[in-house]
Amino acid sequence: MQRRRVIRSIASLATLPLLAPLARSASQAINVVVPPLTKSRQAWRQLLPPMAYAVLFEEATERAFTSPLLAEHRDGTFICAACFLPLFAANAKFESGTGWPSFTRCIPGHCGFKADHRLAFEERTEYHCIRCGGHQGHVFDDGPPPLGKRWCNNGVALNFVPRGQALPAWRT
Repeated sequence: MQRRRVIRSIASLATLPLLAPLARSASQAINVVVPPLTKSRQAWRQLLPPMAYAVLFEEATERAFTSPLLAEHRDGTFICAACFLPLFAANAKFESGTGWPSFTRCIPGHCGFKADHRLAFEERTEYHCIRCGGHQGHVFDDGPPPLGKRWCNNGVALNFVPRGQALPAWRT
C-alpha cells in the first residue's frame, strides 16, 4: 500500500510542468530570477551622465518637476538607465502631483528593497534595480487603489522605450 502511494506521488510530479500555464493564468506569483550585474563604480561613472550616476549609485535625488518623463504618457516600458532592465510598464504610471514619475507597481522580481533612515522623522522604503543595484526611488503607501502604493522614481534613473520599439539588450 505504501509503495503504491509513493509511485502515485512520483507520477504526479511528472505533471507539474503541464500545470505551469494554469498557474500563470490564475495570476499566481511566478518567481523571476534576474542575474546580478557587477560593475565597478568607476565603470558606471564613465557610462552615465553625472546626475544619473549620482542618483543611481550615490542615492541622490533629482529636483522635483525636472524630469521629461513626467510628461511621458505613451504605451511602452520604463527601464533602468544603468543596466536597461525593464522596471515599469507604462500602464502602471500615474500622475501623483509630486514632481517625480510615479508608478503603482514594479515588474515582479525586478526591484529590491531596503530601509532608508536618512530622514530623522520618517523611515522610508527605498527600492533599487535588482540587477545593477541602482537607486530608483522610494515606495509610499499613498498611491491609488487597488494597490495603494506610490513608487516615486527619479526620472534620470529611467529610460523610456515606446511600444513597438525593441528593448535594448541588457548592459554587461
